[in-house]
Amino acid sequence: MFVEIERKWQEMWEKYRIFEADPSDKEKFFITVPYPYLNGNLHAGHTRTFTIGDAFARYMRMKGYNVLFPLGFHVTGTPIIGLAELIAKRDQRTIDVYTKFHDVPIGELLKLTTPEKIVEYFAKEALSALKRIGYSIDWRRVFTTTDEAYQKFIEWQFWRLKELGLIEKGSHPVRYCPNDQNPVEDHDLLLGDEASIVEFVAIKFRLKDSDLIFPCATLRAETIFGVTNIWLKPTKYVIAMVDGEKWVVSKEAYEKLVFMDKKVELLREVDASEFFGKKVIVPIVEREVPILPAEFVDTDNATGVVMSVPAHAPYDYVALKELGVEIEPIVIIGTDIKGIPAKEIVEELGIKGQNDPELEKATKILYKREFHTGIMLENTGKFAGMKVSEAKERIEKELISLKIADVFYEFSEKPVVCRCGTKCVVKVVKDQWFIRYSNENWKRKVLSHLEKMTIIPEYYKEEFRNKIEWLKDKACARRKGLGTRIPWDREWLIESLSDSTIYMCYYILAKYVNLGILKPENITMELLDYLFLNRGSLELAKNSGLSKDVIRKIKEEFEYWYPVDLRSSGKDLVANHLLFYLFHHVALFEEKYLPRAIAVNGYVSLEGQKMSKSKGPLLTMKRALDTYGADVTRLYILHSAEYDSDADWRSKEVESFVESLKRFFNLVRENYTKEVNEVTLLDRWLISKFNRAVKDVRDAMDKLQTRRAVNVAFFEVMNYVRWYIRRGGKNLAIILDDWIKLLAPFIPHICEELWHMKHSSFVSLEKYPDFDPNKLDPVAEKAEEYISRLLEDIKEVKKFVENPRIVYIYPAEDWKFEALKIANEKGLKEALRFLSEKGIAKEDISAFSKKFKNAELIPNEREIIEQNLEFFERELQLRVSLDSEKIPVDKKRFAMPGRPAIFVC
Repeated sequence: MFVEIERKWQEMWEKYRIFEADPSDKEKFFITVPYPYLNGNLHAGHTRTFTIGDAFARYMRMKGYNVLFPLGFHVTGTPIIGLAELIAKRDQRTIDVYTKFHDVPIGELLKLTTPEKIVEYFAKEALSALKRIGYSIDWRRVFTTTDEAYQKFIEWQFWRLKELGLIEKGSHPVRYCPNDQNPVEDHDLLLGDEASIVEFVAIKFRLKDSDLIFPCATLRAETIFGVTNIWLKPTKYVIAMVDGEKWVVSKEAYEKLVFMDKKVELLREVDASEFFGKKVIVPIVEREVPILPAEFVDTDNATGVVMSVPAHAPYDYVALKELGVEIEPIVIIGTDIKGIPAKEIVEELGIKGQNDPELEKATKILYKREFHTGIMLENTGKFAGMKVSEAKERIEKELISLKIADVFYEFSEKPVVCRCGTKCVVKVVKDQWFIRYSNENWKRKVLSHLEKMTIIPEYYKEEFRNKIEWLKDKACARRKGLGTRIPWDREWLIESLSDSTIYMCYYILAKYVNLGILKPENITMELLDYLFLNRGSLELAKNSGLSKDVIRKIKEEFEYWYPVDLRSSGKDLVANHLLFYLFHHVALFEEKYLPRAIAVNGYVSLEGQKMSKSKGPLLTMKRALDTYGADVTRLYILHSAEYDSDADWRSKEVESFVESLKRFFNLVRENYTKEVNEVTLLDRWLISKFNRAVKDVRDAMDKLQTRRAVNVAFFEVMNYVRWYIRRGGKNLAIILDDWIKLLAPFIPHICEELWHMKHSSFVSLEKYPDFDPNKLDPVAEKAEEYISRLLEDIKEVKKFVENPRIVYIYPAEDWKFEALKIANEKGLKEALRFLSEKGIAKEDISAFSKKFKNAELIPNEREIIEQNLEFFERELQLRVSLDSEKIPVDKKRFAMPGRPAIFVC
């Protein structure tokens, strides 16, 4: 129904260039969303983030701001190369995913055998979808991250970071693809994109009377004093020479050690059963403990050798109990838990055995409590009396410095698989370029700026603090992929998260690049220093080959638009991109150019299932638009969940939105051009309720609560309108101008179409409705509430009468109104005294005292009923009468102000 309308207004917006934003006298608002990665079609996750961004951009534009909302395309890194290779190989899984979930016709897909063809195809598809959904983007500023001009900008950024000492060569652990021989980042992964690198301490337990070492990997080195035994899984292990020592580790651990900057040689395979019952020596403590079998040992986690601390590890406590081995747990940490901590929590949770899923919960609870509140006991030597949080770090350092422990790197979750299909490992890379996010001075500056920022929702600020504190150095280059080469070491390419940190300021340049005014050769270090960092001078910048006027104009535009007022993004980018966005801005720019606000929205699932670009299910933006159209898609995704919550796309629910929008469109179209007659009490009620809705919508949008905003602006107002029409209202047009404007940020195409029934301007550029307290009408609202309540009360009474024909309504006597006023002002006792003095019968006084709490003073109550007799008769399909003679006395007695007596017969 709306396809033609949507196409019509998209063409009109483009024709009149109404979303192209240039500096002006207005207050500016610069909003950005993360540019999409072009290794597939845009999906429902993009739809949600971008639609929230667009709705807010439109809202701010209608509030009078000069809004810049730009977008580019991200193509850097290895995923696009990997995809091209898979398509060229006719990989069936890839073909199935891209034809079934990304909606790429098989004939088109098989042509996409080079990175360039993939970028060209998906850029075209993305641009089409983004325009079809009606985003108010300034398309003069679009770019891709392999554009030559953009690469010059990235080179400048990296030179400046290196100049500040924030990029250096070193050896660091990274997620690594053995096939591509490259470090991999989130965008490069098929599975495990949320996996971080965990640093285990591998404590060396030497086999008694042998040179064999059993490296027990642990995250709780401080519990070494409580070790009672070590665990092996009853399976095959290997003996390997590791830096001159003979280690017994799992096969999987050996394969990982190869990548960890160690001299590793496989000696032989061995069965774990050879060691069961033998003794190892606990380092530092020098205590002999046995080697025992345990099925819970995961040979693919770290070394596959585990130390047992049954007093503080629920898994160990339960395993020993099941084995029936008489080993006494050694308590080494004091907390508020009496007795053996692991035993207490296992019993508290009712854990039955090693396979009980509650064991993981018990482990986390106990670790958290001991880490934050625990104190090391007397049996921990020189560490006695220390907080666990302090002792942990000191013990780790001592063990490693004494060479009785080593570091073993592992993923926090598995599997981690590269887009090429290869299982990834943690590799300690030598002579790799890293960004020094661990720099404490840099972190302090970022944390300081974070406190000045607005984070939506507010509770995410704490997560940002934690992520900043824990952020470590990160590899910023690779040898394979698309992107910009490191300018001082051209063997390396800058990886995809590192080249997408400050590109928001490139949108200023992109306009001039796309207009042909600014060419790649003009983008010199001196020019960018002058434009963005206020370094150098106009004369130096003039060496770029640009005229002073052009440089001055670009500089003025940057000064006008920067900083970014709002960065709106999905929560998956909190741990990476959004952190780097803050770090790089703080490192390079003056304080006045630093980001002002970040908003974080939740994920989108599909019919209850998590979406995946690489394996499905997936709902593309294109398919949603083909099926439902732009405004239905927009309205649904904005209403599906509040900003910080995850949304779930449900097709049946979307269908109901289609019908709702049709009803709205037809309703407005039928009433919009009608003459407004004399304003009635009912009209005043509609104006008042609508005005309250305006207040609520503005409040919701100011807080980026799009679900609440849509709920009030569309559904609540629609309910008011339904009641108004049901009541016989004739002047609906009295709110339609403002209702159309109120909904324009959410369903802009339909609103433009309706608006132009009476106006020639664009509703997208109109002023957003203001809340006007003078339009509130408590009298009118109270009258309608009374009518609605009275109608429902009569319906309830009617249920108990067989074949009803007539309803008699008896409003309360005047003396009850007087008494209620006194009760409200002075209390019930004074009201009862007044009634007694007035000579009111005791039975009536008693009835009043029982019912007065439910009473309400309604101005002109009898008159309201008289004026609406026809409405009541139509709704009830009964005759309605105010003939008091027909109502039994015992019913009249209980008539109260606002609660008339009702008699149906």
